[in-house]
Amino acid sequence: MTMKRIRIPSTPFRMRSLKVGDRILLEGKVYTGRDATLPKLVKAIKSGEPPVNLDGAAIMHTAVSGAGIAPTSSNKEEIEENMPFLASAGVLIHIGKGALKRETIDALDEAGAIFVVTPPLAALLTSRVKSRKLIAYKEDGMEALYELRVDGLPGIVGAAHGKSIYHL
Repeated sequence: MTMKRIRIPSTPFRMRSLKVGDRILLEGKVYTGRDATLPKLVKAIKSGEPPVNLDGAAIMHTAVSGAGIAPTSSNKEEIEENMPFLASAGVLIHIGKGALKRETIDALDEAGAIFVVTPPLAALLTSRVKSRKLIAYKEDGMEALYELRVDGLPGIVGAAHGKSIYHL
C-alpha cells in the first residue's frame, strides 16, 4: 500500500482527502502533550495566550525523554476530553493510540480534524525525530509541550469523516 506524505502544518482540504486506514508519513512540526499538558494548553488558548500557533497543527499524545517517544493512550480522560476543543482551535491531526468515544470522533469530524494511530515502536518513531525544542510547561518534565521536527513519521488514519478504524 502506498504511503501518503502529509506536510504539517496542513490544511482542512488535505484532511478531507484522507480515509480511515490510509498509511501516512508526517513531515514538519509535531507538538507533544498528554495528561498534564493538554489541559494547560486549552486553558492558555481560552485565555488568549497560546504558546504556539495551532492552525493546521499536529499534536502527538506522548512524553519526550531520552528513551524516545511513543504514544500514550489517547482515550485517557485528560487527553480525550481536550481533543474536540483543540480541533476547533486549529489542530487538524491528533496522534496517539486507542479507540476514541463516538462523541470525540464526531467532534473531530465537525472540526475537519483526524486521529492518527502510530505504531507503538519507540525506536522507529524516535528515529524520525530530527530535532526537539521545549516550548512551554517545563515544570511537567518529559510531559511538557515540545516542538518536534519530524521526517517520515509513520501513522494510520484511525478516525476521519465520522468513521473509526475501531468501529468498521
